[in-house]
Amino acid sequence: MRTRAAHDVNWREGKSAIYVFNAGDDVGAVKKAAYAMFSEENGLGPAAFPSLAQMEREVVDFGLSLLNAPDGAAGAMTSGGTDSIVMAMKAARDYARAQGRGGAFNIVIPASAHPAFDKGAMLMDIEVRRAALKDYLADPAAIEAAMDAQTILIVGSAPCFPYGLIDPIEALSALALRKGAWLHVDACVGGYLAPFVRMNGADLPVFDFSAPGVSSISGDLHKYGYASKGASTVFFRSEALKAHMPFDAGPWPLGRMITPTLAGTRPGRGDRGGVGGDEFPGRRRLSRQAEDGDGRPRGDRGGGEGAGLCRAGRAALGHPGVQSSQGGCVRAAGGAASEGLDYRRAAGAQGAAPDADAGAS
Repeated sequence: MRTRAAHDVNWREGKSAIYVFNAGDDVGAVKKAAYAMFSEENGLGPAAFPSLAQMEREVVDFGLSLLNAPDGAAGAMTSGGTDSIVMAMKAARDYARAQGRGGAFNIVIPASAHPAFDKGAMLMDIEVRRAALKDYLADPAAIEAAMDAQTILIVGSAPCFPYGLIDPIEALSALALRKGAWLHVDACVGGYLAPFVRMNGADLPVFDFSAPGVSSISGDLHKYGYASKGASTVFFRSEALKAHMPFDAGPWPLGRMITPTLAGTRPGRGDRGGVGGDEFPGRRRLSRQAEDGDGRPRGDRGGGEGAGLCRAGRAALGHPGVQSSQGGCVRAAGGAASEGLDYRRAAGAQGAAPDADAGAS
């Protein structure tokens, strides 16, 4: 197996960009040991394995606290960002149906939104309307112009994957409240990074549940949560909204099969228990990176990737290793960005095939 891997990207030296998030050997040792400890347990059976259910609750509570969720908010773990986004879309669709709405639904998303929304739309026969950007950000006016009575969901990213920029979530929140629309924030990249950057003094725009019109947020644990793949979270403003996410299939000779996501069997993933703990090395690593230097985190001391924050007219959260010669920022001084993050170029430089779904998988 080592021989077969000889020509793979050397991610331990930080050359993997979007594919591997390496927090160093200390974090790696913890998550590998925890993962192995529960590698045979099955998340399909929370009654049989209450330890897994408890660990998932702790991780969800940790994420909700990071994202300023109100009392009564809820969430679940999923297999990755695409899974989280698709489950949020399902919840929004089923919520619309529960309100008595029917017919052909659509979602309106910025041009920079991740293709995972297209995947979910293919599965659920929902029309996708992509709205033009303004200065590389979601344009609330363009999104509103594309909405109609059949729009069930609008989207903002924190940050968007192509440019590392946080969309104007406050303005999208106001639009969602005014139009009665479900606003999903795709924070698959920033969900477990931006809160720490903000905690350490960086001036980031609002991106979480502190914007009252945000209904759901996705955040990947296997990115800057430094968990093993695949692990993500999806959060809802209320338990009532989350209630539209699970699948309830039956009747069946063995009763009804109720699962929080499309998956039946789910890996035990003992490392999930460490992500939310104050003692987990990954949390200390994130805090340390976020506070290093002049607001821009330093690279990992373990030789892996660092958490990227840079400024050139506006703040950008970027994947280190997928950065331009100017530090990976979208150079937006004067409102005209000239260079973004090109994960295809970075992947190609390492001899790896570009993966169109790499940002939310």
